[in-house]
Amino acid sequence: MEAESSAGLGEQLDGFDRLWTPHRLVYIQNGQQPADEDCPFCLAPGKTDEDGLIVRRGKTGFVLMNLFPYNSGHLLVCPYRHYSTLDIATKEESDEITQLTQEAMRVLRGISGTHGFNIGLNQGEIAGAGIAGHLHQHIVPRWRNDANFFPIIGQTKALPRLIGDVREELQQRWDEFKDPDS
Repeated sequence: MEAESSAGLGEQLDGFDRLWTPHRLVYIQNGQQPADEDCPFCLAPGKTDEDGLIVRRGKTGFVLMNLFPYNSGHLLVCPYRHYSTLDIATKEESDEITQLTQEAMRVLRGISGTHGFNIGLNQGEIAGAGIAGHLHQHIVPRWRNDANFFPIIGQTKALPRLIGDVREELQQRWDEFKDPDS
């Protein structure tokens, strides 16, 4: 009875259904940022591409796989230089971040038939940046009918391909999808 009255109240307020995920409170309250010397985006370029999960290296930035992906092929575009927000980027850095993002979209679309993308910059810890000290742009490929309730109900994310396999294919086939005008 109480659940019905709560649902009714929610509908009266704004019509949205709510999915409650109290297990995330631990992350929200205790989320920890690495020290600058432990920044994974600063350390990755010093590793092999395979160990650093790097797909593409540019002049001022690079593309790597997200270690905790929302979907298969979830990429991050990072500058080599350690800074936290886009307004600190040089023109060369911001231009290359955009170029690498466009290339990544073409590669993901060409290799995996991506139907759409979520692209975003979470700038600052309060905005949800897992690594707030080092700017990184998310490129999350999306497909029709790919959403499910595993993450909320089962605390499980279904990813159909291994991260190493996806990284290797993206790196090997990147040049196939370059913009002919660049």
